[in-house]
Amino acid sequence: MILVTGATGTIGREVVREIPADLDLRIMARDPGRVTDVPPAAETVHGDFTDPASLADALRGVHTAFLVTNPGGNDDTCFLRAARAAGVRHVVKLSAAAVADHGAEDLITRWQRHNEDLLRTSGMEWTLLRPRSFMSNALSWARSIRSDDVVRALYGTSANACVDPRDVAAVAARALTEEGHAGTVHTLTGPQAITAAEQTAQLAELLGRPIRFEELPPDRARTALSARYPADIVDALLESAERQRKGSKAAVDDTVATVLGRPAGTFHGWASDHLGAFGGG
Repeated sequence: MILVTGATGTIGREVVREIPADLDLRIMARDPGRVTDVPPAAETVHGDFTDPASLADALRGVHTAFLVTNPGGNDDTCFLRAARAAGVRHVVKLSAAAVADHGAEDLITRWQRHNEDLLRTSGMEWTLLRPRSFMSNALSWARSIRSDDVVRALYGTSANACVDPRDVAAVAARALTEEGHAGTVHTLTGPQAITAAEQTAQLAELLGRPIRFEELPPDRARTALSARYPADIVDALLESAERQRKGSKAAVDDTVATVLGRPAGTFHGWASDHLGAFGGG
């Protein structure tokens, strides 16, 4: 039995789609009613990372688990204890590429490092997935593109080797279903680094209309982020953007191509498949 957590999120829902239909699959969610597009044979159960009893039920009979947790909540201790007690052999964890950046000391990165350490010392086999930023983060521009034909973002000329979430999910599914991934750290990037200004130009080309890039000063970026996130998360995101401005996120890794046997997806390809969100036909 494979357990997938985070199935209502960007990566988890794609992982569910990637698991072969002939394998036993259980999906854990705090609110199972929010889980959509569930394969017919899959089981959806309630589970709460702060509730050991619910975790014990969700993990019963599971041999491999995909673990997605979010900063700002509790660490992974409760889940990992329950997983080990249930006899789980292998945990594949979604982490972040910034963990390997010695200059990254923001809240989110420190939280990810801590949880990686918890998994490594859990007594179970582990695989760590460390993606760069998701290409799908561009969806945060969709409203302003639809209404004003403008993208507003920090540091428009700083490059990021962002990755297609579908590639992250495909690698996760391989790690969950194949031998040879235990004890491995997979750093996952796209095939090239790209700037927000370049992403804007590609969206304009695909949409067939001019899209203007407007660089936000840090104070306006803080105001915009503060409408969506707590102050400590806002600080972490702004520190992350500053590291990107200094070039820390531009390195390209070939792990996606190595694991999947095909090139990593491009931003142009991801955007082509999601034009509807930006007002395209």
